[in-house]
Amino acid sequence: MTALFAALIAAGCFILIPLPGGIPITFQDMLAMSSGLLLGPIDGSIAVAIFLLLGVIGLPVYTGKAGIQVLLHGPTMGFLWAYLLVSFLAGFALKIFLPQEKTHSQKKQWIVISLVVIFQSVIFFACGILGFMFVTHATLQKAVLAVLVPFIPGNVIKIVLMTFLTKKFRPVIWNYTH
Repeated sequence: MTALFAALIAAGCFILIPLPGGIPITFQDMLAMSSGLLLGPIDGSIAVAIFLLLGVIGLPVYTGKAGIQVLLHGPTMGFLWAYLLVSFLAGFALKIFLPQEKTHSQKKQWIVISLVVIFQSVIFFACGILGFMFVTHATLQKAVLAVLVPFIPGNVIKIVLMTFLTKKFRPVIWNYTH
């Protein structure tokens, strides 16, 4: 499952919607964040780490780009590192607040998963904005306008999808991996 998610994250960069600002909307972030939600903090983070390593060794999986320079000095570096952080944090939060070993009401499951996905998205964009500011020396206002505002509608859709998919597939994956 870990290798499968690493491959899905890598493939997610090829499904993109171009935007005028230059940074396209991709499904890669949703897949990277979903790895922690569905696989847990360790396996989800390993999937993201494998994906990041694939880009470092030269496969063009960073939205068509590759290399250590993209990970260390590219305008999307904050987002790439955030994949690893939010995958772990979201997986850990679900492990703590919604352990698979216990039975939970449907309402609690929806609430916890929704809150974790929203939290994950906030952390993801905060890291992305900070990375963009670091690399481009943009002000906070310019960074927010460049890397957050154009993506709000798409991210709302991704939050809904991640919540639904996590609720639906987390128990299924758990049954196959434990």
